Amino acid sequence: MNTNEFAPMPDAQGFFGEYGGQEIPPQLKEIMDQIAQSYLEIKDSEGYQNELLDLYKYYVGRPSPLYFARRLTEKCGGAKIYLKREDLNHTGAHKINHCLGEALLAKHMGKTKVLAETGAGQHGVALATACALVGIECEIHMGQVDIEKEHPNVTKMKILGCKVVPVTMGTATLKDAVDSAFVEYLKDPVNYFYAIGSVVGPHPFPMMVRDFQSIIGKEAKAQFQEQEGGLPDHIMACVGGGSNAMGLFTAFLEDKSVNITGIEPAGKGLDTPDHSATLTKGSPGAIHGFKCYLLQDNDGEPLPVHSIASGLDYPGVGPQHCYLKDIERVNYVSITDDECLDAFMTLSRVEGIIPALESSHAVAHAMKLAATLPKDQTILVNLSGRGDKDADYVANKLGL
Repeated sequence: MNTNEFAPMPDAQGFFGEYGGQEIPPQLKEIMDQIAQSYLEIKDSEGYQNELLDLYKYYVGRPSPLYFARRLTEKCGGAKIYLKREDLNHTGAHKINHCLGEALLAKHMGKTKVLAETGAGQHGVALATACALVGIECEIHMGQVDIEKEHPNVTKMKILGCKVVPVTMGTATLKDAVDSAFVEYLKDPVNYFYAIGSVVGPHPFPMMVRDFQSIIGKEAKAQFQEQEGGLPDHIMACVGGGSNAMGLFTAFLEDKSVNITGIEPAGKGLDTPDHSATLTKGSPGAIHGFKCYLLQDNDGEPLPVHSIASGLDYPGVGPQHCYLKDIERVNYVSITDDECLDAFMTLSRVEGIIPALESSHAVAHAMKLAATLPKDQTILVNLSGRGDKDADYVANKLGL
């Protein structure tokens, strides 16, 4: 592994190796290039950074804690399990990290409305929150299936003043919400800002969202060294589009001693069509303006996908994850719906922490791995969100 494989990333055209780029019409490319230019102009400016860091500290509540899950560790046996508590951020997940950055950028560029998609609703709530804070109109497109499943987050978005647009086409889930929001964005891309909710989409969004989320790994690395006196042996996070994972992974990519794992949703099983394990079962293709691994049919059209976690049921994945898979720096595995539910309930009842179903995929893999490792090994899990939004759904599913 060559450490300079990771910097600079992406290149000037937005590629991570062969993935990423801008698979978009020329008129939209001009708009995306303007966003990239504006971002690069202000991202390192003292005023922008000071405003963003001030909001992270006093509004979001950063740094989020690094927590040693002692009872979970004892239950699993073996390696020590640490949790990076992104669930304790204002709005309940890591999504607020990039939503604040994108809302400030939209305001700086003079945009009149911010558009976005959401699956589990965490991105929608975080963006509605950020838009309320900076004073800009917000519109969120959400699949009807997810609206019914994640109703508490829908209510929050409306309370925050956001227009929620139900999407009933296709499978009425995340991929279709992206399609719908993109159609609306194309009506006036000059005045609208599309705040993509993960490290996906055309350049510069995979770069921007990663940069905003990288605060997770920077904090976790310093916190872990303070608490354990060194680096973790293993780090891991769930991967749908992959923003929380890139947020954690980025700080550790050049640390060869750290094993990095991304956990995808195996849904009802990899031997069924009902999963969203893009990196495990997909092949290179294009979706929503960028190249990536894709779950696709013989004509290159995205396949219907499934996960118990609404935020993970996306047929594509961030281009940097694709690159990291190809160079074998990150190992990508999968966890089924049943394993996810078990981890959800276990963490809730052993540690008193109710995790998001998305994050529960990473917790499930950590539990399996910990039992196979000696007690002097350490595992760091990015607990990307809390499970308030999932509590009623899980209770009904399990008959609680």
